[in-house]
Amino acid sequence: MSAAPIKAWAAMEKGAALTKFEYTPGPLGNDEVELAVETCGICHSDLSMVNNEWYFASYPLVPGHEVIGKIAAVGAGVKGVKVGQRVGLGWHAGYCGACEDCHSSDENLCARSVPTIAGGARGGGFGDRVRASERAVVPIPDSVDAKSAGPLLCGGITVFNPLLQFQIKPTDRVGVVGIGGLGHLALQFYAKWGCHVTAFTSTKAKAAEAKAFGARDVIDSTSSEELKAAARSFDLLVVTANVKLDWKSYLGTLRPKGRLHFVGAVVEPIPTPVFALLGRQLSISASPVGSPAAIAKMLDFAGRHGVKPQCEYFDMNDEAAVRAAMGKVADGTVRYRAVLVRESA
Repeated sequence: MSAAPIKAWAAMEKGAALTKFEYTPGPLGNDEVELAVETCGICHSDLSMVNNEWYFASYPLVPGHEVIGKIAAVGAGVKGVKVGQRVGLGWHAGYCGACEDCHSSDENLCARSVPTIAGGARGGGFGDRVRASERAVVPIPDSVDAKSAGPLLCGGITVFNPLLQFQIKPTDRVGVVGIGGLGHLALQFYAKWGCHVTAFTSTKAKAAEAKAFGARDVIDSTSSEELKAAARSFDLLVVTANVKLDWKSYLGTLRPKGRLHFVGAVVEPIPTPVFALLGRQLSISASPVGSPAAIAKMLDFAGRHGVKPQCEYFDMNDEAAVRAAMGKVADGTVRYRAVLVRESA
């Protein structure tokens, strides 16, 4: 027997405004869990999917991949979580479980992973319920504020993952380019990790906020003089922005063996002559979100050290509020993450 319809907000076609939508998810899979959604953060990736900027969206598309909720039902084969438990669901709703990446706790690199907001028969967290593989959900520690935790499931792990991947040391000097939804979390994580952190921002009004989040220094990213003055300063430069910048100047701020690392989805190519890298043995890299194990570590770290997204909250039951939240994310005026909250309908 099929489950009751899920009530959600969906884009019915590319670029469409979100409207009320119901879909029937079918029988619960053997390894699946169903979450009763409590909150869902809004990530810029939700907008990119609605607008099909990455060319793999399908419609109707129910956004939402920063989900916090309590498990309402479990499949017959589920053993690791139980009904009533509060868990989080991020970018991935499932993995193949059989490839080398899955066996190496690198499920986020699985070639057959399933996005939570794949569209069509699968919907994301902009609904009253959402489904995922047991393997894709992560318990929320009591030390983490559940109402604001949603953005940690995507934005948080995206900026935390480089700390694990590159064995960043507390003595390292780290720069964060772009102080927004990702950047304000990066500043907190890297400062709490013990690093000397510098914020790069084009918005002077964000300087004081950046320091409050943990930045020791702030550099005006539009100033060629300030970029030159920062030459050979950083072991790691994390780019959270998704716009084209003067990458040659940013490479100039790296110390020998330094790394320019992208977590923002910059669409334009990054032209870099090899000779710009050779002399100081520099690296350019990028990373996606993180594995469930990495997410669990990130949540534990956030709970221990008080890392918390700064959020604006919107009523998930109110169409005008949902559209307003999406609009603030689109125009960059949200400070710093928008979160939909599902009160009792």
